[in-house]
Amino acid sequence: MFETTRRNFLKNSALVAASASLSQSFIADAFAADPLKIWTIGVAKVTKTWEEMGKQAGVPLVYSAKSGSADQAIQKFFVGDGQKLYDAITDNGGGQEDAMSDNKAIVPLDVSKIKNWKNLIPAYNEGNVAANTIRNKKGEIVGVPYISNADSMAYNKTKVGGDIDTWDALFDSQFKGYAAMQNDSGPTLTTTAVYLKESGKQDIVNPSDMSKSEVKGVCEFLINMKKKGQFRTFWDGFGNGVDLLASEEVLVSSCWEPIAVIAAKKGADIHYGTMKEGHQTWNNVWMLTKGGKQRGQEDNFYKLMDLYLSPWFGARTLSGLGFTPQMTGVNEYVDANPKDFDAKKKAGIAKRLKNKAARMAVKGNSWQNLYPKEMRAYQDWWSKVQAA
Repeated sequence: MFETTRRNFLKNSALVAASASLSQSFIADAFAADPLKIWTIGVAKVTKTWEEMGKQAGVPLVYSAKSGSADQAIQKFFVGDGQKLYDAITDNGGGQEDAMSDNKAIVPLDVSKIKNWKNLIPAYNEGNVAANTIRNKKGEIVGVPYISNADSMAYNKTKVGGDIDTWDALFDSQFKGYAAMQNDSGPTLTTTAVYLKESGKQDIVNPSDMSKSEVKGVCEFLINMKKKGQFRTFWDGFGNGVDLLASEEVLVSSCWEPIAVIAAKKGADIHYGTMKEGHQTWNNVWMLTKGGKQRGQEDNFYKLMDLYLSPWFGARTLSGLGFTPQMTGVNEYVDANPKDFDAKKKAGIAKRLKNKAARMAVKGNSWQNLYPKEMRAYQDWWSKVQAA
């Protein structure tokens, strides 16, 4: 769009003569008048349309859908045309900000330009548990967190006969053929490793960064379970995960919390538990691309980040999808807006926050890591799990 405007600009001979005296700041302003081109996942939106999100932020947005694949993001920016196409992107979890920063795909941020940065929860302060997830190896802030969670297991309380507090249910023969896990090596191997480590079934030092022998042990366990017919399936994608639970084809499933939330809305008695062995914890962050900065989109990016660090967004992502807000002031915002959050919604929010706190307090939790040292072993053994 800008290139077309630029060609028309240069065709005008009078303006061509004047163009030599244009300042760099004027050119940057011209770029910034363009919409902010974002590449992210659908759940980053808490309104019906992206146009509404843009209006709330005061920034025109052009949205492109992004999958949950870490490989896709790396390919797009390391060898593809990501810099030309996108001004702002979200990551796929732990470690991607380092890879993107190392390859100069993203730029350090000036958080003094984000008014709501002061709202950020203390977990991101230097030295705290999530501090490194928004900073590169140099300690520069390169990411703005907007959602996080400790992923757990959804279960059909009516069908299973009560509440569940252990991953053991996924591998229990009484649920043979009614269990499911995600078709993704990262969360599934980490979750299984947490269970095997904390239950004393295997010696594992770090479930999110396993050695070759540890990966082998975890995958052999899953292959054995798969061959016994324990799993109904390994789900692919949000919709598939919801459908399996809502249809009661699956009674226990490792999954993202929004899958459990939406499946419950469809009528099944789906609950999201706190597993005594621990969970995979993670966050997603927004990043400003090098191309976006070059196109003068910094101010638009910071305006959008103000929205993502506002209680307006936090309350809606918590209530509608079940993600953990990354800012303070959410309860106060909900109390001050009874028209948007009635008594039923307020009760649901309070219960969800209580459950999240319980999950986050479990000692066996392991932070998500997209790039374990033995990545090749993960890939090779996961292929064997899929083929079993």
